[in-house]
Amino acid sequence: MRSLLFAPGNHARRVEKALSLPADGVILDLEDAVAVSEKPATRGLVVAAYKAPRHGKLYVRVNALSTEWCYADLVAIVQAGLDGIILPKCETPDELKSADWVIASLERERGLPPGGIDLLPIIETAKGIQALPAICNAGSRARSVAFGAGDFTLDLGMVWSRDEAELLPHRAACVVACRAAGMAPPLDTVWADLRDAEGFALSAKRAADLGFQGKMCIHPDQVAVTNAAFTPDDATVAKARRVIAAFDAAEKQGLASIQLDGQFIDYPIVQRARQVLARGGIQ
Repeated sequence: MRSLLFAPGNHARRVEKALSLPADGVILDLEDAVAVSEKPATRGLVVAAYKAPRHGKLYVRVNALSTEWCYADLVAIVQAGLDGIILPKCETPDELKSADWVIASLERERGLPPGGIDLLPIIETAKGIQALPAICNAGSRARSVAFGAGDFTLDLGMVWSRDEAELLPHRAACVVACRAAGMAPPLDTVWADLRDAEGFALSAKRAADLGFQGKMCIHPDQVAVTNAAFTPDDATVAKARRVIAAFDAAEKQGLASIQLDGQFIDYPIVQRARQVLARGGIQ
């Protein structure tokens, strides 16, 4: 998933707009975008949106497991039509396992396919980063994790800068932990400054270069930019094809290392080229 677009669960117009956009997924929010007084009533609005036409997958962000709202959120939203649940501020593998257990119980009770609802934890505190390997190896239904810079920088007292240099080790930790646990690559943080479209594009490119599969978005204008950042462009695809073709021809002659346009090519470089094509959905 390249792009996951947030929409407040209690704002019908924004929900309808988000579902119509070419985002790979939409996250209907029950957490930060919804006032405390509105949280219980918003659950029903979110479930009603499951029947609306949509372009991509549908996720719901519940409130953190440590809050008074999470359990009721899960009981309300685990219904047919839901693709996944976003679990914010995940700090321990036990939190992930507990949410998984509740979801699995509701799936059985309601006749839903077992394990059919994805669970995506957001890592956004120091405790979460410290427990990241254990979270990724928790043996839950989670297929990946997401990184949330807003709460993370708040938790650590960091300044979230435009070049995001302070986030580099923590983003990289998410990529490494997911790979080591055999999970899909992680999803990157949102970009909060809606006036800085250039900064957002640079942030998306950095995340793609680091090995993230996609990025969470908070505005419709960010979707196309995100999809482009996580999709190989024509020049990159053409180069990957040339590398593969040249190496395949050399391999038939018994060679396992060649030069192409002055670049050394061996098996890891060729495998990287094949990954580029796979990332773009190209055979």
